[in-house]
Amino acid sequence: MCNGAIFDLDGVVLDSMSIWNDLGARYLRRLGVAPEPGLNEVLFSMSMEQGAAWLKSRFTLEYSEEKIVMDLKARIRKYYFEEVPAKSGARELLQCLAEQKIPAAVATSSPREHICRALERNGLLSFFDKIYTTSEIGESKHSPKVYFTAAEALGSDSSRTLVVEDSLYALQTAGKAGFLTAGIYDALGEPDQEQLKKDAYIYCRDLTELQNHIFTENGGNQR
Repeated sequence: MCNGAIFDLDGVVLDSMSIWNDLGARYLRRLGVAPEPGLNEVLFSMSMEQGAAWLKSRFTLEYSEEKIVMDLKARIRKYYFEEVPAKSGARELLQCLAEQKIPAAVATSSPREHICRALERNGLLSFFDKIYTTSEIGESKHSPKVYFTAAEALGSDSSRTLVVEDSLYALQTAGKAGFLTAGIYDALGEPDQEQLKKDAYIYCRDLTELQNHIFTENGGNQR
């Protein structure tokens, strides 16, 4: 089926979506302020700078917007450096790819420092040949540039490169660019799972299921 694999990290390899869904509430609780219902939904579509401005205005916080952004970034950094766990089945899947000599790369929107430390702490960093971030590439995942860059580094043609995503828009970007796609369910991730299932070449509830697909379709050790 594939001779290269490109992984998103948040919600796919790392069980990290909780920090993004609960960041504002965690910050407010640390300040002794009770977060209001629906706070996460309000902040979800905002940039960090927009969210800081909204939090300051909504809860009359004494800190500057710049200070709030710094505090939020520090909380995220601490989470990735010290807390975030790997998703169930991640090590087994990556080991399976390594045994089949299928090279793997990362395509993520998170900062390199965060994800490298999280992967290293979980013992997964060595499984990836290359790591690419959208900020370094200069384009978001609305563009396929990060996927093409990773596939080229792996020496894998897009038609035989599997892109593993939990986000619908990113999966659609990869699919339209000619990549094989695997949609992964995450309880705190993509709300439109039905469309993710329709658009994905493979749709899996977890990484163990994806491993079984890859092992079966690749015949155990084919490239």
